[in-house]
Amino acid sequence: MKVYYPIFLDLTEQPVLVVGAGKVALRKTTALIEAGARVTVVAPEALPEFSTLSLRLLKRAFRPSDLKGKALAFAASNVREVNHRVAIEAKRRRIVVNVADSLLECSFLVPARVRQGGLQLAISTSGRSPRLAAKLRGQLETLLRRANIE
Repeated sequence: MKVYYPIFLDLTEQPVLVVGAGKVALRKTTALIEAGARVTVVAPEALPEFSTLSLRLLKRAFRPSDLKGKALAFAASNVREVNHRVAIEAKRRRIVVNVADSLLECSFLVPARVRQGGLQLAISTSGRSPRLAAKLRGQLETLLRRANIE
């Protein structure tokens, strides 16, 4: 099993690309915006919720040039071939990339996260069991609420 290095990044004003504009991409984009990233989303179609977010939305197909100057990339489209292409192009440019539908193509994983005030806990199963990570996240959220941790 691969061993991942845990890290918390300061993404304030960092340019980040998200390819895709469905539910998975929305979840990732929202967290990136909360972290202060400057997000560009590229997708031919987007959920209406994207129009309420502070981001740059390009309603078209992904182009390799979309990666220019980006600190991070997320391949979160619902098309396997598109995600694969984003992964290849990002790695070629030495941009770390998270690929929603392929653990093997990821440079990094996004953990399940619990946030209560200034406290953040990250949970990872190294991609083996996202369901377990989500279950643990829920249990930790309940525990922290009961403990009234701020």
